[in-house]
Amino acid sequence: MEPTGELALAAEFPAPDRAQWLELVQGVLRKSGADFESLVTTTYDGIRVQPLYTAADTAPPSGFPGLPPFTRGSRPQGAVDGWDVRQQHVVADRGTVMADLENGVTSLWLKNIPADRLDDVLADVYLDLAPVVVDAGADFRAVGLEMLRVWDQRPVLASEVRGNVGADPFGVRARTGADADLAALRDLVAKAREFPGLRVVVVDGLPFHEAGGSDAQELGASLAAGVAYLRALTEQGLSAQEAVRLLEFRYAATADQFLTIAKFRAARRLWARVTEVAHAPSPQAQHAVTSPAMMTRRDPWVNMLRTTLACFGAGLGGADAVTVLPFDHAIGLPDDFSRRIARNTQALLLEESKLAGVIDPAGGSWYVERLTDDLAHAAWAWFREIEAAGGLPRAFDLVADRIAATWEKRRANLADRTDAITGVSEFPNLNEPAVVREPAPEEPSGGLPRIRHAQAFEALRDAADAAPERPKVFLATLGPVAAHTARATFAANLFQAGGIETPHAGATTTVDEVVQRFRESGARIACLCGSESGYAESATPVEQALRAAGAERVLLAGKESEARIDGHVFLGCAALTILEDTFDFLGVQR
Repeated sequence: MEPTGELALAAEFPAPDRAQWLELVQGVLRKSGADFESLVTTTYDGIRVQPLYTAADTAPPSGFPGLPPFTRGSRPQGAVDGWDVRQQHVVADRGTVMADLENGVTSLWLKNIPADRLDDVLADVYLDLAPVVVDAGADFRAVGLEMLRVWDQRPVLASEVRGNVGADPFGVRARTGADADLAALRDLVAKAREFPGLRVVVVDGLPFHEAGGSDAQELGASLAAGVAYLRALTEQGLSAQEAVRLLEFRYAATADQFLTIAKFRAARRLWARVTEVAHAPSPQAQHAVTSPAMMTRRDPWVNMLRTTLACFGAGLGGADAVTVLPFDHAIGLPDDFSRRIARNTQALLLEESKLAGVIDPAGGSWYVERLTDDLAHAAWAWFREIEAAGGLPRAFDLVADRIAATWEKRRANLADRTDAITGVSEFPNLNEPAVVREPAPEEPSGGLPRIRHAQAFEALRDAADAAPERPKVFLATLGPVAAHTARATFAANLFQAGGIETPHAGATTTVDEVVQRFRESGARIACLCGSESGYAESATPVEQALRAAGAERVLLAGKESEARIDGHVFLGCAALTILEDTFDFLGVQR
C-alpha cells in the first residue's frame, strides 16, 4: 500500500495521550509501592519539576534571539564566535596571565590584585585584544582608578578598551557588612567616561549563591542590586541608557545543567523588563562563574566533571563570558595543570563539541521553556518583595534571613544525602592521596557567609585523618556475598563519608566467624549487614555474640529488627548526625 499522508506510518497505531501514559506509569509504580508524586521533584524555589513535559506545558513565547525580552540570547546571531573565555587570577603573576592568554583564554578577571601591581601584571598584555575585569572588593575605587590609568597610558584607542572597572559597593556590603560606598562609584563613573566601551559596575550574584541561596533568590537579589545601581547612577546625572550600559551581571553556574540554562535565560528576561520600564531596553551582559559552593576539597578531580556541566549549562544558556574555576579552587592556589584543565574545558566545549554553533540550542524544549518561565516568575516575586521592603541596601536583613532559611533546607538535604556529593558524601575514597596547594589569599568576611556544600562532611574527614587512630566501624556481614553486599556497600559508603574505616567480615556461615573477624578488626562499634530474611534468623544471636565479644555499640543496616539495636542506617537516614554521634561515642575530636 502506498503511504497516503505525511504521518501514514504513525497512523497505523492508535494515538497515545497523557492519560494513557500516566495509567501505564502508575501501574509500574504500584508494583514498588510508589506513586506518581515520587517522580516529581521540587526545587528550592518551590518549582515542581515533572517527569514528562509535552506541548500542553506551555510557556509564554520567548521571542527571537537578539530582541526583547532577550530570553533566547543577547545577539541575533547567537554565540557564533563563542563566548568570552575569562580566567580568574587571584595572585599577581605575569607568567600565568600570559600562559592563559596564549592558550585559549580571551579575557582576564583580576581578583584582589593590589593597585600597585596591575601595571606589572599586564605589562605583556595587548589591552586592545584582551578585555580586563578587575575585582578589588572594598578597595574598588583605588584599583579601578589605577586600571583606568593603565588603559589610558597604553598604546590603545579609548574606543577599543573593553572590560569592567569592577565597582560593586552593594556586593561589598553583602560580603563584609560595610556600608555601600556610592561616592567612590561616582568617582569611577566620571573617570571612565572617556572609554565608551568600558563597563564600570559588576552586579555580583555570587554572594547570594555562596550563602546558600536558591536560583530565584540569586536572580531576584541581583535584580534588586541592578535597580539600585540604576537609581544611584541616574541620580548622578546619567541617562537610564547610559547607566544600563555600565552594568554587567555575574551569576553562578552549577552542575544542574537545566537549572543553569534556565537561570541565564530567565535573568535576561527579567532585566529586559527592568530596562523596558526604565525606557532603556537593553540586553543583560552576563558573566557566568562555575559555582564555588559546589567545589570540594576531597576527591577534587570530580570537580572537573562539575565544572564541565556548569560551563555547558552556562554556554547553552547564553552567557556572554564564562569562568571555569580550576578543580583545586577549594584547596588553594591552582597549579599549572589545573589552570590548563580549566582552559581546556571551555576549549573542548567550544571547539570540539561546537556548543556555540547553534543559536539558543535549548530553545523550544518544553521542559526548558517551562522551567525558564517558572524561575523568572519566582525571581520576580522575590525581587518585588525586596523592593517593597525598601530595596537594597535597606532590605539586606530580609535577604540574609531568607537565604539563611533556604540554606537550612539545603543543609538538611545534604546531611541526609538527598543532595548527594560524589566523592564526599557518596562514593568517598579513604585511600585518596591528599592534593596540596599553596593557600589562597583570605576572602573578606563579616557579611553573608561563604558556604561550600561539602564542608560538613569534609570537616569530619579532616578530624578522622587527624585522630591518633582512624575511627572504625566493623561491618558484620551475615551470610554469603549475595545476601549482604547491597547493605554492606551502603553502610561502608555512609561511614567512609566521615572518614571512618569499615573492616568487614566478608562471606560468613556461622556466628563464630563474624565474632572472630570483629575481634581481629579492633573496632568498638559493629553494624549488622544482611538481608531481611537473614536478620530474622540471625540478627539477635549475632548482636548478642558481638556484645559479648566487646562491641560497645551495635547498629543495623536497615530500618527494622527484633535484635537489641543501638541505631539504624538506611537510605534517607540522618547520615551526618549518625557520623557525628559515632565520632562522639569514639571520643574523636571534631
